[in-house]
Amino acid sequence: MLGTDQQEVGPAFRTWRAHRPFLGGLLLTLGGVEILITMKVSLKIVVHLGMQGLAGFMLPALMVVCGLLILFNPAQRLFYSIVGIMLTLGTWVTSNLGGFFVGLALGAVGSCMAFGWLPDQEPRVSRRQRRKDKQQGKAAMAAPDAVESHEPTAADDGQEDGEGSLRGSIRSSTTASPSHLTT
Repeated sequence: MLGTDQQEVGPAFRTWRAHRPFLGGLLLTLGGVEILITMKVSLKIVVHLGMQGLAGFMLPALMVVCGLLILFNPAQRLFYSIVGIMLTLGTWVTSNLGGFFVGLALGAVGSCMAFGWLPDQEPRVSRRQRRKDKQQGKAAMAAPDAVESHEPTAADDGQEDGEGSLRGSIRSSTTASPSHLTT
């Protein structure tokens, strides 16, 4: 019974993850968590002064909230990603250089990924499937076609390959008088 539940959870999670900017929201959340952790570090270089100390905790906490909102409300991802990048850039000043650059980088990359995510993209095709499709396409091209029937087109005007048709005039000028090729 446990095995069947695990088999159903995997595809369900993949489907849920595919319909939202999962990696962008996750990176923004992890960036905020990393900055919050570095705020608790007992190093001598960590300095909190007045309101800047409060902002040092508020900005990364709001980054975590924006990351989670991107994950659970992807319809508003553009707004949350813009707010997320502004909060991330604010941590540069308020939170130990943005969590010693690691949280700043995670938050900035996550916000940009969430902003650039498109909900109606075609699903990715694996390399193996692309190779298989390419080989099938080459095999179809190598197979000889049946005898082609000539159907008049708009350029033909219903005429055969005579002087009146466009195709006929090109063909007649190159095949009928190849005087420029002979010496």
